[in-house]
Amino acid sequence: MTNPTIVLVHGAFADSSGFNAVAQGLLADGYPVVAAPNPLRGLSFDAAQVKALLESIEGPIVLVGHSYGGAVISSAATGNPDIQALVYLAAFVPETGEAVQELVEKFPGSTVGESLKPVPLPDGQVDLYIEPKVFHARFAADVPAEEAALYAIAQRPATGAALGEPATGPQAWHTIPNYNLISGEDKIIPPAAQEFMAKRADAKVQVVSGASHMVFASQPETTVAFIEKAARETAR
Repeated sequence: MTNPTIVLVHGAFADSSGFNAVAQGLLADGYPVVAAPNPLRGLSFDAAQVKALLESIEGPIVLVGHSYGGAVISSAATGNPDIQALVYLAAFVPETGEAVQELVEKFPGSTVGESLKPVPLPDGQVDLYIEPKVFHARFAADVPAEEAALYAIAQRPATGAALGEPATGPQAWHTIPNYNLISGEDKIIPPAAQEFMAKRADAKVQVVSGASHMVFASQPETTVAFIEKAARETAR
């Protein structure tokens, strides 16, 4: 049996480099890996870009999303029969009509609003970054400080519109088996919010005690094992 391709979709305030250790582990275990560039310009736009990439991949796919990337994969996977599983890593799992900004405010505990640094754009939009001086403590507390500093430098901004845009159309988690890795000490998406979304999606859940929002970077072995579990259990 051929292993599925694992497609990794990063979230806001990040880029694909955060997946390096996860990708290395998956490759070592014989899984093809693709890191999808997430434009972070708008939910429908971003989902369309990822959807086009998915359609270029032959064979079965396990689609993985972190944070805002979870909202992107929930739309991008719809209608693609090759996607055998969705894996959410400390991620948003919206229902149609919900925006990530709405979900992050549904339960207390998020520090994201007070951590943002806005950069006005010429077209009237605004790019949002996590203020580098709080990135380690609030976004990646269990990642070594030297590594967190590099992630803060390399982060890619999301537009305010992307975070406020509601999900449209059917959400793929209704019909595709889904798995949810919950970060137990997340200061960006409160664990209670992650648990709410995972329960609603009838996901197979693993809670990682003490993990920050960057659970995939701080605990790559746990993340790799979780993704591979999804691949095995949904194998065709």
